Amino acid sequence: MNLSNFLIAGLILLACGCTEKKSEETLSANPKTSEENKQKKLIKIPILNFGTFHMGFTSDENTTEFDEENEENQKAVQQIAAKLSTFKPTVIIVETVPEYDDKLRLEYKEYLANPKMSFKNSSEIELLAYELGRLCSTKRIYGIDHRMGYNYKIGTEIENNIDSIWHDKYYQDPLSFYPEVNVNEDSLDLLGKLQITNHERYLDFLITVNADMLTHAGSEEGFEGADEAAKYYQRNLRMYSNLNRLDLKEEDRVFILMGASHTAFFRDFISRSPKYEMVNTYEYLK
Repeated sequence: MNLSNFLIAGLILLACGCTEKKSEETLSANPKTSEENKQKKLIKIPILNFGTFHMGFTSDENTTEFDEENEENQKAVQQIAAKLSTFKPTVIIVETVPEYDDKLRLEYKEYLANPKMSFKNSSEIELLAYELGRLCSTKRIYGIDHRMGYNYKIGTEIENNIDSIWHDKYYQDPLSFYPEVNVNEDSLDLLGKLQITNHERYLDFLITVNADMLTHAGSEEGFEGADEAAKYYQRNLRMYSNLNRLDLKEEDRVFILMGASHTAFFRDFISRSPKYEMVNTYEYLK
């Protein structure tokens, strides 16, 4: 390229740059355009999606040994609530069906008036959710559970013609496939247990052990395992639909407390959501 051509090319680039800068200045000076751009930037609702084991009576097959009546255990739960309180939730969501909401709110109101009240069967709701709400003066509490039965033992009840080798191998010792979280939980205090429960790999494990591995079970031409797994996916999707029924605003901060297998599914749903933003649980468990 000779000198004259080089100078011409430079002038063209300079002119384009000036035009582009002028266009940007025009856009920023236009109030209507600035407001439209602001509206396009959605503000997501922050959610602290917190998984736990069931602390009171549960019909779940797998339970964690925890004496909810023990005073030391109750103090430990209160310490967890104090850590979580820095999130400052305006809304608390728990694992009860929406039909129970009136009773849930009445009991919660009684707890706020008398935190030393006793419960017939204490669970993580009474021990943790209510105390967190009291610490943060949270006024709204809802249940989003949806009950559906499914048979996660289907692989042992049929002649498995899909992949009995891997199905059986996995269920002999599921946690052995997750060395990051395969620890002796009996050696951990409550905080340690909840840190493990909310670990990404543990949540992966809960989806796999409760649903995905069932796709390895089925008859010669059937999909019995996959169909049972689909019921568990369906239950969690319906629970997520119950969350979406609630009148949540951009200024809300939502705390969700559920059994960790539901937390695992909600982690996936929320992480893809244009409406919600999932905060880092570990920031509140230090």
